[in-house]
Amino acid sequence: MDPFEAGTEQQAIREPRLWRDNGWTARVIKNEDDDGWAVAMTPDGQVEPALVGPWTMGRDKKSPKPLDTSAFNTLVKTAAEFVRRHEQQVHAALHRQVDIPRDGGRVSVTLDVEPDEENPSAVLRATDAAGEVLGEVRVSPGFRLTRTSANAWAEAEFSAQALR
Repeated sequence: MDPFEAGTEQQAIREPRLWRDNGWTARVIKNEDDDGWAVAMTPDGQVEPALVGPWTMGRDKKSPKPLDTSAFNTLVKTAAEFVRRHEQQVHAALHRQVDIPRDGGRVSVTLDVEPDEENPSAVLRATDAAGEVLGEVRVSPGFRLTRTSANAWAEAEFSAQALR
């Protein structure tokens, strides 16, 4: 079986300017903006790097410092954290939640945006503490979920008409 076949573990590479291991590839590249060097961190299976950052010059002040185990592990940790934070930001932009008091309990009102270049939409949903859906309606992805809008929707018994 080819070790570079999609869906399989790729072969580890440990060269001065190219390391591949633990699901990541680090490639030391010439920095196009100045005379220095940069390192591009690309997750396996991706074409574009997830993170590009400056890289240290070697002792001769012309060539890049070679990659080593410690540097690679630090780069993997940094790039993975960067990707995780980006995913959290995307999730936060597409999912919002407000909890409001209602009938002696708490009601969670969520707004889930479904991104689509041609036809984006969103779903507004209210659930009680037991997870029972009290109301659900499609709204504009630009709908502004606030405590005030959630309370107004609850006061209208979660009617779609109240949101127009």
